Amino acid sequence: QLRLMESGGGLVQPGGSLTLSCVASGSTVLEYYTIGWFRQAPGKEREGVSCISSSSGLPNYADSVKGRFTISRDYATNTVYLQMNGLKPEDTGTYYCAADSMLVCYSGSIYSPRRGGLIEAWGQGTLVTVSS
Repeated sequence: QLRLMESGGGLVQPGGSLTLSCVASGSTVLEYYTIGWFRQAPGKEREGVSCISSSSGLPNYADSVKGRFTISRDYATNTVYLQMNGLKPEDTGTYYCAADSMLVCYSGSIYSPRRGGLIEAWGQGTLVTVSS
């Protein structure tokens, strides 16, 4: 069973940077999964932020973070990173990494095509607060 654990959240001033990490463990090899980062702000729905495809290795970003966030993966350590620069107050929220072999990841779209939007594995989330 694939397990995911995020870290790296915290409080940062507007314009600052943070790097989130998502470490995978369990019996399944990470490279078979497309990994996505999602976030949920208080009172809002969860939204896809970025993802990296298992097949192409290409990154994909929501328009709201394009040019500021960078996703990368390290197969040797089963870790996916989200480098966040130029943070804005609207980036505040709990950030989750997710893994699914069917995750749609292209042209700014990040979602699961499964019934009900189910995703195979989620991390527990890490809180990012952007405030002065």
